[in-house]
Amino acid sequence: MDTKGIDQMLSMMRAASATAAARPGEAPGAASSGPDFAQVLQNSLAQVNATQQQAETQAANFAAGNNSENLQDVMMALQKANISFQEMIQVRNKLVTAYHDVMNMQV
Repeated sequence: MDTKGIDQMLSMMRAASATAAARPGEAPGAASSGPDFAQVLQNSLAQVNATQQQAETQAANFAAGNNSENLQDVMMALQKANISFQEMIQVRNKLVTAYHDVMNMQV
């Protein structure tokens, strides 16, 4: 899975976050009260990657004739991997749209 674009977007979002945190007049602890957005995003990417790898392993085992895998389980795992990947694509699209909206705001 190619994460170059996501890593680049994360670095831009971190830079924007650091710039926003340096502004005077804002509460210093307000941004750190919740979970770290970048960490949540990385965990989600890792989970999607693990789901895809598990599905690929099951498919390879089934194709090799391993009796421990049946067709229904393999197809379910492949569909779960596909759905989770499509969900991450939608999240990425929403993030890119939000980023463009913020960058196009006039100050």
